[in-house]
Amino acid sequence: MTTPDLRSLLRAPEQAPSVPAVSSPAVPSVPAVQDVPAAPAAATAAMPTAAPVMPTMPASGAAAAPAEVPTTPPAEVPTTPTAEVPTTPTAEVPATPPAEVPGLPTTAQPGVFSPESARKDVPILHRTVNGQPLVWLDNGATTQKPRQVIEAVSAYYSAANSNIHRGAHTMAREATELYEAGRNAVAQFLGAPSPDTVMFVRGTTEAINLVAQSWGRGHLGPGDDILVPVLEHHSDIVPWQLIAEETRARVVPVPLTPDGDIDQDAYADLLSARTQMVVVSQASNVLGTVPPVREMTALAHRYGAKVLVDGAQAVAHMPVDVQELGADFYAFSGHKLFAPTGIGALYATPEAMAEMRPWQGGGNMIESVSFERTTFAPMPHMMEAGTGHISGVVGLLAAIDWLRGFDQQAVAAYEQALMSYAMQAMATVPGLEVIGSAAERIAVMTFTLAGHDPASVANWLDKDGIAVRAGHHCAQPALAHYGLESAARASFALYNTSGEVDQLVASLRRLQQAGPGAEGA
Repeated sequence: MTTPDLRSLLRAPEQAPSVPAVSSPAVPSVPAVQDVPAAPAAATAAMPTAAPVMPTMPASGAAAAPAEVPTTPPAEVPTTPTAEVPTTPTAEVPATPPAEVPGLPTTAQPGVFSPESARKDVPILHRTVNGQPLVWLDNGATTQKPRQVIEAVSAYYSAANSNIHRGAHTMAREATELYEAGRNAVAQFLGAPSPDTVMFVRGTTEAINLVAQSWGRGHLGPGDDILVPVLEHHSDIVPWQLIAEETRARVVPVPLTPDGDIDQDAYADLLSARTQMVVVSQASNVLGTVPPVREMTALAHRYGAKVLVDGAQAVAHMPVDVQELGADFYAFSGHKLFAPTGIGALYATPEAMAEMRPWQGGGNMIESVSFERTTFAPMPHMMEAGTGHISGVVGLLAAIDWLRGFDQQAVAAYEQALMSYAMQAMATVPGLEVIGSAAERIAVMTFTLAGHDPASVANWLDKDGIAVRAGHHCAQPALAHYGLESAARASFALYNTSGEVDQLVASLRRLQQAGPGAEGA
């Protein structure tokens, strides 16, 4: 048997051609970002016949909404199965995002990105749940996987499964090459200066614990401060509480403003010569807030503090450049980036790496071992004890190749436009309140619905095939800032559509019309 060229499976896919818009050709010069139908034709009979009144997408300045955006959505969904796209489409996300959103391009180039070009690669998006087409709006918890990732992992186990490093045979060399190709891909994806600044971990949580143990144990002591905004995920809080208890340092919360931003005045006041570490997420998993990380990092560095940036919620939604951010450490999880679970990466500057000590001992992280003296492998291998998640790295490599096949600025612009549409659409649901209103945010909507428990809301939506998350979202201090213990959350990705937003809103409106207690009926 000839070993297949596994690397060929990991290349970025060719871009799908643009799908012609089903609309008036009144503005042929403006390329529309194409949607897919809100549901497969075979399932439309099960869809409700009434839809809520949706707002039009706003036009700002000279950028008018394209002709594809109807001022009202279709009054009903066709009930006759057909292979044709409905002649009256659901509200489209415009090709040009709202002009008031800073830092985004004003146009999306034809053929560069469309949600359909992403959806066609993701098999699970074409299944049904409870007899309804799946609407996956739980991307903040995990993203779905393109076939390129699934096939790459399968091909690895079918043709190249071997342990890595130190092996003298062909398959060991092939597996090692794939593993290190994954490290190189992560470095390029993050804008890191070298693959040697990238360590593989199980995910963001393990990366933060690694830094707390391997760096924190040697650099924190009585009276030292670790600044952590109230906004943060529990994984940004608990590891530092554990090491602070051990070293007699203290974790200092940075308060939020009413709209869900980090209070920058309070942050500046809390920084001092005692500050040794600042931990901040590049994007919040519960409010979607995108803080000014670069500015916060620069200010922390003036006091000699290190900065760890949690990129778990950012890497799938925006271009990342760790050097431009000035981060000393940057962590992310593969499963939030269309890759398998159980794999992630930690970037550290060479200077920060030089200050880290081993946090786990065993195979792969050593240079030589005797009972008299052990010497360790150079970084990053010193932080990778034992056999790594090799197939996970192969999947991560495939996911990065797949995502980089799209224009990242176009993806970010599309998601911002989709979020703007969703915010307006959700405002039509009586009693619904979106938590947080930061000006800079990713496409995450955490909300409450008057008269309904968040878990019950999620259960109701699940009956319509719509997956959202309910609970405290591992961010209890952030919710407590709003006097809440739990909330529902819809989180979007590049393969979500305005038609799916319409289905979410229609289901929530039906729940409100049905009244309290309807969720369990």
